[in-house]
Amino acid sequence: MIGQALFSSNKYDWETPQRLFDQLNTEFQFTLDVCATRENTKCRRFFSPEQDGLSQPWGGEICWCNPPYGREVGKWVGKALNESIWNGATVVMLLPARTDTAWFHKYIYGKAEVRFLKGRLKFGGAKNSAPFPSMIAVFRPKVTATVSIATKRKESVQ
Repeated sequence: MIGQALFSSNKYDWETPQRLFDQLNTEFQFTLDVCATRENTKCRRFFSPEQDGLSQPWGGEICWCNPPYGREVGKWVGKALNESIWNGATVVMLLPARTDTAWFHKYIYGKAEVRFLKGRLKFGGAKNSAPFPSMIAVFRPKVTATVSIATKRKESVQ
């Protein structure tokens, strides 16, 4: 009970462990943190709670997202999927590994690359490790549709 109270979904700004972020940033080279505060952002450019990353465009960006883990998490995951499909964003998310949830099955399973993290993360500023396992979900733009359209146009011109 005490561990879960420390990781309440009422707290918005659990900071991503720097080492984990650095490893992912080496791979992806993030351009935008879509859900951050000035105190916990991992990127030079970020959307604060006042700017509401859910209502902002992410298109064409390489996004980092460590959303609030409460009832709103599904909205963030849905936004990530839509931004990757329709607006060409690459979105990498740090999420609780809750494979039994509706948002996991609707937005992640079969649609995103999933990397389960070994052990329990210790978020920045926390005294204890999280009481839940974590995962990384990677949403990539769907370039195959763009390529096939370009190929058809090229063939019709010739």
